[in-house]
Amino acid sequence: MGFPTRRRKQWSAAEAGKNTDKTIVRARRGPAVLPRMQPTAPTNMHNAPKKGHRMSGQQRELEFRFLAEPTDVNYGGKVHGGVVMKWIDQAGYAAALGWSGRYSVTVAVGGIRFVAPVRIGDLVTVSAKLVHTGTTSMHFSVDVHARDPMGGGERLCTHCVIVFVAMDEAEGAPVPVPSWVPQSDDDRRLSEYATQVMALSKGIEQTVARYRDPA
Repeated sequence: MGFPTRRRKQWSAAEAGKNTDKTIVRARRGPAVLPRMQPTAPTNMHNAPKKGHRMSGQQRELEFRFLAEPTDVNYGGKVHGGVVMKWIDQAGYAAALGWSGRYSVTVAVGGIRFVAPVRIGDLVTVSAKLVHTGTTSMHFSVDVHARDPMGGGERLCTHCVIVFVAMDEAEGAPVPVPSWVPQSDDDRRLSEYATQVMALSKGIEQTVARYRDPA
């Protein structure tokens, strides 16, 4: 007794035409035929940044955006003020590096105001914007905004001016930075504001020094 043989289906020209426009075409009982991947264009290595090449004077502002984590909480159930200051320093450093192309160090923070608390789980935006340059220093206006990611408006939580100095190496000497010139009335207002804030901070330091070390 022989085994029964399975009759193969004969495909008509019309039926074959109906199947040719499908992404996956199965021919009889054979394997699926997948569309061929198109090759990607090769990377042009001549346009890639060369090792050791510094791009400076290109990035005036940047933003960090992330969620406030439970590990950032203080005793009141909100984000600790020290954590917020850490965010400010990190954003300022990234902005200073982007503008100067050099390792930079924090030398001063002025006019810091904690306007509203940051809650755990908030979507936080830390924005740093260059508003003044000296010979080796860079002043950045930094704002910290937060909002409920499930809905609601964004609110200003913290603001300050932070100053960085570019260095030739981690333990080296200050080096000049690209000069920034205000282009608009708003730029000029921010530049004047930054210099006034830092002058006020310097005055406070001098007053504290007089009380600490009386003549």
